[in-house]
Amino acid sequence: MPFYLASHRHGAAGDHIARFDPRFWTVNFPRPMMASVVTPTPDALRVDCEFHHAGELAGLIWSSEDSADHPLLAYDTVRDYAQCCLRFRWRSAGVIPLDQPHGPTLTIEGRDAAGTPRAWYARLWNYAEGSPEDAVISLRFSDLQSGYGLPGEPVHVADIDRMFISLVPPGYVPGSTDSLPQRAGGWAELTEIACWGANALLPCGDAILPPHGIGMATAYDDAFDQAPARLVRQIEQLGYRGDVIHYVGMSHFFRLEPGEGGLLAAADGALCEPARAWHAAYFAALAEAGLTPIISLSYELFAAHCPAAWQQRAHDGAPARTGWEPPSALLSPANTEAMAWLQAVAREFIAMAEAAGCAVRFQIGEPWWWVQPQTGAICCYDDAARAALGNPVAIPDMRLTLSAAQKAVLDQAGALLAASTAALAQAVREVASGPAEVLLLAFTPTLLDPAMPELKRAALPAGWAWPAFDRLQLEDYDWLTAGAEGARFAAYAEVDARLGYPLAAQDYLAGFVLRPAEADAFWRRIDAGLEEAAARGVPRRFVWALPQIARDGFTRLPPPTEEPAMNAFDDVSYPLALGRDVQVSPEFSTGVAVTASGHERRNALWADARLRFDVGPGIRSEAELSTLIAFFRARHGPATGFRLRDPFDFSSNAMTGAPAMTDQAIGTGDGHRASFQLVKRYGEQLRTITRPDPDSIRVSVAGATASGWSHAGQGRIVFETAPPAGAAIRAGFLFDVPVRFAEDRLDVSGVNFAAGEAPSVPLVEIREEAA
Repeated sequence: MPFYLASHRHGAAGDHIARFDPRFWTVNFPRPMMASVVTPTPDALRVDCEFHHAGELAGLIWSSEDSADHPLLAYDTVRDYAQCCLRFRWRSAGVIPLDQPHGPTLTIEGRDAAGTPRAWYARLWNYAEGSPEDAVISLRFSDLQSGYGLPGEPVHVADIDRMFISLVPPGYVPGSTDSLPQRAGGWAELTEIACWGANALLPCGDAILPPHGIGMATAYDDAFDQAPARLVRQIEQLGYRGDVIHYVGMSHFFRLEPGEGGLLAAADGALCEPARAWHAAYFAALAEAGLTPIISLSYELFAAHCPAAWQQRAHDGAPARTGWEPPSALLSPANTEAMAWLQAVAREFIAMAEAAGCAVRFQIGEPWWWVQPQTGAICCYDDAARAALGNPVAIPDMRLTLSAAQKAVLDQAGALLAASTAALAQAVREVASGPAEVLLLAFTPTLLDPAMPELKRAALPAGWAWPAFDRLQLEDYDWLTAGAEGARFAAYAEVDARLGYPLAAQDYLAGFVLRPAEADAFWRRIDAGLEEAAARGVPRRFVWALPQIARDGFTRLPPPTEEPAMNAFDDVSYPLALGRDVQVSPEFSTGVAVTASGHERRNALWADARLRFDVGPGIRSEAELSTLIAFFRARHGPATGFRLRDPFDFSSNAMTGAPAMTDQAIGTGDGHRASFQLVKRYGEQLRTITRPDPDSIRVSVAGATASGWSHAGQGRIVFETAPPAGAAIRAGFLFDVPVRFAEDRLDVSGVNFAAGEAPSVPLVEIREEAA
């Protein structure tokens, strides 16, 4: 499918937005407090906060540079605010009011007239009319002054990077880590937002891409700082439709309560108010756009807020920890309190989705028994798991050969995991007011790691087999972006054999790109993975995830307009034998420039020769002439290609010899790559073979006859298991040339033919892309 990585608009559709458009503000704050911003009306925004410590501060941010939106949708960077005016009505509660020390202050970050970076602090109360918690604030940027009172220091507003309004709890002490007496909730609203003067309107991308058949994935941990309306605008205008997978996250959505010397997720599954407000707005915006959220909840929880008893542990008591920084923990499927918490959280989110008018679609995201990456120890030895498994024998390293007793532990652990997911699925179906679709997401690079062949007993249990869930969703992005084709293909076969979900009940998730430097190579593989899933018959495919799509400018284009009912290539052979008089002409395209001194500069425009043929001299009878005319008409002249056996060069062995399995080097194994393209070498020149005779292909690996491979079409050889690293892959074959008729008409003279003059039937080779 066509795609490209957009770096800027390149003339794409544009419009204007009002500067300070509510959709484009963000929030930021330190852990463990929480805040969110939503846009209840087109000219208003609301910030909700929950504070836990005296030194916590939330910033409501306007950035001069749009670093959150896709380049086709971002607003232009304008750092000059001179002669610009902003007015809004301020209302707040639960935060220090406008007139008090540490009350809402506009911090402006930029550069002074000399270009030196610095910040200014404009107290909003100095520009307010009304009460400390309900006032109209008017900011004329050219007149802004920094300081607690007026007059103050003039603000240089011609070079601003960003500005933010600070919100702090009553009892605020800058820098303090002391706990507040109790959790404090606060909010602020900016309504009737208006901007005028210079640069009051900002040029903004407004591309609207046609639907392309791919679904989007988002996550609250990635997007909590943005307004939901901003996300939905991007999803819709970038051509994504249907379902939107939304991972609720592992660190920001839950309410915190004191416990174990810190703050823990509330045992009753309650959500914090900022997350509740954000998700209610997000689900409503999705529904208005005709999109449906798939609510995704995983067994992963931010370690600092996870009760100790809930956490999976290895045989030596070490807790399960992911590689994120700071790390997350994994909830034990055997712990009844942890599983009850998951069910309570699911009920909260389903109630909000239904309140927004959304159908209930719920994903159980990557439930597994964690394996410590450094040691290979599986984490199914927490107290609850030990009790459920009957004091199980230790498994210190899943990479070693396991005993029968250890395998039995894994089977029992798998049954526990399956029972926990079944209970969660049942809780979802019971709370939904109507039908509920429950999906399971599995990450094959971990669950089917070849280094741990027995892990599937515990992490891909038989209890998940169809129809335990309505749909099975698979993701393999580690293997996909690494080019580990053999592992990917083997995993699909393993999952199909083990769980038995029909393709119609499967989804595929492609992505993601962690680092911008990997964008060009990885997005190519991600896009190819989406197409490959479609070719396998997987009906629903998703891209993970929106932040990387926006950052790298991944732009998926719609499928080409449907062509008339005509094949571009008919996989049939030219029907007549070629006589010895056939003409074959290899040709190149070379640019030759002659300098004033008579010297030449030559530029080879093609890396490989293209062949031309004239097969007319091979026609010897009226019957053959009739066959030619019928074949020409069936191909619609040059519109449709076909096969032609070049009488002078059709074998991997020299030109016409019998092929052998070691004729041509087609690649070297790396332990991951499973597909290799047939090629033929002419000295240093490499020719791609796209039309081999399938029955003639012979393949060798490290000099030995290869098995477990197939021809996937157009000269692509695919192994069931990736060849080992360093192994030479060679092949022998016979092949045809893909050609078409060179002209739209076929000139045949009966008189000339009867007199022995052969017609001219020119053919030209077709450049084909390898499969």
